Amino acid sequence: MDLRLSPVSTPLPTRTGMVQRPSASAIADAKGPGFSTALKGALAEVSAAQNESTRLQNEVQMENPNVSLEETMVAIQKAQIGFQATLHVRNRMVQAYSDIMNMQV
Repeated sequence: MDLRLSPVSTPLPTRTGMVQRPSASAIADAKGPGFSTALKGALAEVSAAQNESTRLQNEVQMENPNVSLEETMVAIQKAQIGFQATLHVRNRMVQAYSDIMNMQV
């Protein structure tokens, strides 16, 4: 899972000394994937690992000699770890959202 995000350029001070924030289009035009793209990619990888794990389980149950039990168990563990990591990220995001919604303005 590669979750590298490209840095957004820092805003430069204007003549008045105030910092000018980059526009939404300037941020959207920044090179590299954003958070949503990275999250979608990570979810797709977890889903693919789960699908591969299920496929290998079915092959072992049908006694396919080309698929080993060890390979299947490793795939199951990879899928389980990926799912647990995804669950933790989701819980953190929900907690952050509820913290922001509970802030007094």
